[in-house]
Amino acid sequence: MERQVGIATGVERLAELIRQSRSTVVLTGAGVSVPSGIPDFRTPETGLWANVDPMEVAHIDVFERDPARFWSYYRPRFQSLGDKRPNAAHEALAELERRELIEGVITQNIDRLHGAAGSREVVEVHGSIETSSCRRCDTAYGLEQMDPLFDADGVALCAACGGPVKPDVVLFGEMLPEAAMRRAQELAEAAELLICVGSSLAVYPVASLPAVTLERGGRLAIVTKGPTPYDGDAAIKLEGEVDAELGALAAALR
Repeated sequence: MERQVGIATGVERLAELIRQSRSTVVLTGAGVSVPSGIPDFRTPETGLWANVDPMEVAHIDVFERDPARFWSYYRPRFQSLGDKRPNAAHEALAELERRELIEGVITQNIDRLHGAAGSREVVEVHGSIETSSCRRCDTAYGLEQMDPLFDADGVALCAACGGPVKPDVVLFGEMLPEAAMRRAQELAEAAELLICVGSSLAVYPVASLPAVTLERGGRLAIVTKGPTPYDGDAAIKLEGEVDAELGALAAALR
């Protein structure tokens, strides 16, 4: 593996890998949204799970057993994510897709920023905060429609039937959406190059996708800070700021 810390040399090498590839796919994790002001999950003191046990606030059992506790965590998160905007990393990936240099983006993020940046083929394997749905009648509500649904206890209830409303995101204890995972698998299998951006590649089953690409004879590139289980398998690893690295990559490919 080539490990590159300086942007110029590493980006030029990654650009060459993209030029050589007939099918390039990008897999993104929480790190791609950090420059937009969204914390990642595991960074000590600042990560989303730094001061809370996710199993006590973001598990499907908590939603069903104690929805007020669930929403006490998720409602502020909705509000904090709602006004976030794409950064240079999201914009670079959207540009590369428009120029047909990448096939699409598989993302573990729920923040909608890839779509907001203009990416069209976005596979959201953990769902999205874009909508929430009633568990009883399936009525869907956009993010901007959620506030009026909360009762005095801070629980979101359906305006149509009074049933519990749940974000259309994958909680702990839930299966990933079958259609999204099937599409992600298809993209990983067909990729001659899989670029993993801002992900520790530690959360399964999504973390198995790089192995799928490698087993089919494809190459792997990693753009993220910190170690991943696939560092030794990567053709190149860039460890700078993701917005700077991908912005420079898009410029190198123009």
